[in-house]
Amino acid sequence: MTHLSIIIPVYKAEKCLPELYRRLKLALNKITTDHEIIFVEDCGGDNSWDLILNLARKDRKVKGLQLCRNFGQHAAITAGMDYCNSDWTIVMDCDLQDRPEEIPKLYEKAMEGYEVVVARRGKRKDGLLKRGTSLLFYKIFKYLSGFPYDEQVGNFRIFSRKVALHFKLMRENLRFFGGLMQWMGFPFASVDVQHAPRYEGKTSYTYLKLFQLGVETIIAYSDKPLQLSVQIGFLMSFLAFIGGSYIFYMALVHNISISGWGSLMVSLYFIGGLIISILGILGIYLGKTFNETKKRPLYIVQELIHFKKN
Repeated sequence: MTHLSIIIPVYKAEKCLPELYRRLKLALNKITTDHEIIFVEDCGGDNSWDLILNLARKDRKVKGLQLCRNFGQHAAITAGMDYCNSDWTIVMDCDLQDRPEEIPKLYEKAMEGYEVVVARRGKRKDGLLKRGTSLLFYKIFKYLSGFPYDEQVGNFRIFSRKVALHFKLMRENLRFFGGLMQWMGFPFASVDVQHAPRYEGKTSYTYLKLFQLGVETIIAYSDKPLQLSVQIGFLMSFLAFIGGSYIFYMALVHNISISGWGSLMVSLYFIGGLIISILGILGIYLGKTFNETKKRPLYIVQELIHFKKN
């Protein structure tokens, strides 16, 4: 069993990997020589896997998994954890925005007796729009899920073997690494770290992908959209009852008929759109439930380096 493992999902990171490896080795050797670096190449279509193979040939502590296709960052993290067997595990991104120099700080905090230590980013080195949309997502996520999730916390963290073993038990297809860790509820601490700008290139997360990820994450961790749709339905029924009572009262007591075809048509279109939206929400939940019942694997490994093939 290894003392310390680093799991890094890799996607189109060929220009980052050599510098990432160099800085990782400097940081890890300050802690322990009993470590391993696990790169999970998520089929990005560049030369990342060839670079991982070259690093692994030079250093037996470097291990690699290449997935058959792009399964997504959170599935790649899961793959790394499934092949990991260590006392302590660190998960971090590959673009060097998570600084390897912060690893000793996380490790020292964990040695104080915490099962999980998360890296809390200070001023993020992302664009204004990226920071704004991320903040909006976490605000909505916290409201809908009920989790007190810190928007300054990403994937970068260290956790014990106990936490890793329990994480491996959760096999749902809709995966959000931070949310799953938060859900388990192990005692945790946070460490303030410096967030670096992206080392090279642009993020692969377009705003459309971020939106889709946000919708899937909220659906995976909350049924509050369904509860809100029921509440809105009752509210609309109550307003319709009040309006109908008013019309009935004016016609019966004052013999006045209420006209207004324009307002009637607007109301019909509004209610029709609301019904379609609610049916859409139900359809999304039903579709995701259907996907979960298939019990398909979360990922498929195409090639391994320095791992025993199952």
